[in-house]
Amino acid sequence: MTRASYDVVAADYARLIPDAHDGRPLDASIMRAFAELTDSPVADIGCGTGRITQHLHELGLEVEGVDLSDGMLEQARKLYPHLKFTQGDMTALNLEDNSLGGAVVWYSTVHMAANEVPWHELHRVLRPGGHLLHAFKLGDLRKPLTHAYGHDVDLEVHWHDMDETVSNATKAGFNEVARLQRQKGVDEGGPQAFLLMTKRNPDAGSTS
Repeated sequence: MTRASYDVVAADYARLIPDAHDGRPLDASIMRAFAELTDSPVADIGCGTGRITQHLHELGLEVEGVDLSDGMLEQARKLYPHLKFTQGDMTALNLEDNSLGGAVVWYSTVHMAANEVPWHELHRVLRPGGHLLHAFKLGDLRKPLTHAYGHDVDLEVHWHDMDETVSNATKAGFNEVARLQRQKGVDEGGPQAFLLMTKRNPDAGSTS
């Protein structure tokens, strides 16, 4: 149902949320840090209409957008024809092992329970030492979403606990680099979280 819901809202989503970090300097700051630490190529996993993909491009990265929804990808290709966008499922990415210098997962796990986030798959496609930036809603809550961007949808929204998220990522082979938590903005339902991680080298143990 996630794919179908985003196919329906895609055009209005692109119209209503056109900018990467409009009025959110803290969000932008951790993405700039990610860009400075990361080598290309990078994948924006769950790219939606491509606004974050474009921003990563502007920050100097060679980036590709990946999304489940054909409707969202159609909007992305219209808005940013100079960038590459492909259809894909983050739980089974069509990417080679150790092929990415970095990955961004920007609110694209919001419809998954914490224990469903595919950390092992994200780990697989990153090179050892590669960075992953994950943005998510902070808390311990889930609720149905039946109307969004002017359309009826059939979605469930999840907030994730920071320590649980770090624990799950660490078990999959990541080390925490930095975390950022901020209070909700005027158009947000709760606090937001940003987690920067790196893929451990196979011969290195966890430092967490």
